[in-house]
Amino acid sequence: MDKVVDSAADAVADIPDGATLAVGGFGLCGIPSTLIAALVRTETAGLRVVSNNCGVDDWGLGLLLRAGRIARMTSSYVGENKEFARQYLSGELEVELTPQGTLAERLRAGGSGIPAFFTPAGVGTQVEEGGLPWRYAADGSVAVASPPKEVREFGGRRYLLEESITADFALVRAEVADRHGNCVFHSAARNFNPLCAMAGRTTLVEAERIVEAGELDPDAVHLPGVYVDRIAAADPVDKRIERRTVRPAAQEA
Repeated sequence: MDKVVDSAADAVADIPDGATLAVGGFGLCGIPSTLIAALVRTETAGLRVVSNNCGVDDWGLGLLLRAGRIARMTSSYVGENKEFARQYLSGELEVELTPQGTLAERLRAGGSGIPAFFTPAGVGTQVEEGGLPWRYAADGSVAVASPPKEVREFGGRRYLLEESITADFALVRAEVADRHGNCVFHSAARNFNPLCAMAGRTTLVEAERIVEAGELDPDAVHLPGVYVDRIAAADPVDKRIERRTVRPAAQEA
């Protein structure tokens, strides 16, 4: 089955208001920036997004955030986006912070049909006890707080019950995809992309290169095409560096 669509705009055209999105990548590495940009150009709003982070102020998911189109974020790291902090602290945005490994496993479990699992991450903290502010009120008080989690003991150690995550749509970026949806990711760009693809009921892939079916070595495939519904060509010039660090010229000399 040929899953390639004409454009990223076609791929995201049926995402409705209030949809839940699982978005791959880490920082600005491996993010589906072409699909995100296409979604920004629509009027879709009230999105509930699951992603490791929310991009930066002027790129990635930060573009949707700045346009006021994200209602809720489930993330593990949000430290590079000033607009994110402003919306969260003013009560405009609901935020569920989740330990990074827990977030990855919640997505993997959702894609594997596992409804919940036990993990030691967060035991003895507010992750267990509840009370983390998910949404603030306009006066700065906590309007919505995280609930306490179920705890069980295995082998003398305490574990928290975490529910898995599934999403209406997944947006991911691959280095190479064939027309059947089999995908290969490059190095760190693999972070969260296969997991988000598995967790999405409808999975949209932007690929830097699209090849014919049969061209990929089966042993090189990171994500089987069974998880993929649509493939669009990625914009080849839209990659960004989140933070560049260089030595001073005098030190180099």
